[in-house]
Amino acid sequence: MARDWVDWHTGYADPESTISRRLRAVQEQIRLALDAAPPGRIGVVSMCAGEGRDLLEVLAEHPRAADVDARLVELDPVLADRARAAASALPSRVEVIQSDAALTDTYTGAVPAQLVLFCGIFGNISDADIATTLAASPEFTAPGGVVVWTRHRREPDLVPQILDWFAAAGFEPLSVSPPDADYGVGAHRNTGPGRPLALGRRLFTFQR
Repeated sequence: MARDWVDWHTGYADPESTISRRLRAVQEQIRLALDAAPPGRIGVVSMCAGEGRDLLEVLAEHPRAADVDARLVELDPVLADRARAAASALPSRVEVIQSDAALTDTYTGAVPAQLVLFCGIFGNISDADIATTLAASPEFTAPGGVVVWTRHRREPDLVPQILDWFAAAGFEPLSVSPPDADYGVGAHRNTGPGRPLALGRRLFTFQR
């Protein structure tokens, strides 16, 4: 049975829950990426954005919020509406699209971005789909840009393989949660030239 993602978000009500602590770790990497972004427009893309808490809560207090031009992609209409409501009070330009985040056509005009969020995805798709998504990372991320991602550290721990896939795509690690953490958060920088977005593709399929 498909997971109720609206209900899943109620876990954020407990500030000490695993997902709340993971959220704070993701937000720290987002802050660092925004701090390091070059002057001018900061393009941001978030796949499977949910309510947009990770990015939008940072933008609510970040000095460069007005420079951000973001596209959040979320399939669930309730979560997409919540993200739009949260974004409406920000000085950033935030577009929330209710669509399938796995389809590359959804990102036309928004990539390559300076900051790309692959959060809440890799624990819900096959290993092969993770590999496919990471191989496409240079199409989403501008040269020098950052991908922030999540994946649990439970056994079998796929994070070492994820690091290899990022390296093969031309990315260097900036931060990775330790193996004994009960959540996984990483950040990688694109050290390569990037690639044009290949349209008409599905990168992944949620398994639950």
